[in-house]
Amino acid sequence: MTDTPDPNDRPSRKRPAIRQSDYERLSEFRHLIRLFLEFSQEKARLAGLTPRHHQALLAIKGYPGGGPVTVGKLAERLRIRHHSAVELVDRICEAGLITRDQDKADHRRVVLNLTPRAEEHLADLSAAHLDELDRIEPMLRRLLRHGDEDGSAPAA
Repeated sequence: MTDTPDPNDRPSRKRPAIRQSDYERLSEFRHLIRLFLEFSQEKARLAGLTPRHHQALLAIKGYPGGGPVTVGKLAERLRIRHHSAVELVDRICEAGLITRDQDKADHRRVVLNLTPRAEEHLADLSAAHLDELDRIEPMLRRLLRHGDEDGSAPAA
């Protein structure tokens, strides 16, 4: 699906011993991710969207470079198979949140666009998510900075 490197293909190298504080930092990072995802899912549901619909709308609107988004690009961004993305797009279209349109530059290609209703939902949800990111930013910065405090690189 993508050219994402396989972490198991890295050349072997001697790494420094992993300290208890490294494990704690990784655990805390995963905990913050889970809390943010839980927050996100709840906000989506309160807005009348499924979490997957919200993720798709954000992936379309926030696509890097703002270029046209196809079902294939959406599948890649959501890390799902193409046929699953087709089914998801069908459901989101039926909900009146996106449209399938002919690409103006390449009439053979179909691109996905948000409806005004989806734009409104996404703007509200994104404002709440940005507020939450602002709230947890100090904790994230502390976790990311922590590995450099003793001069060693953070554990990966």
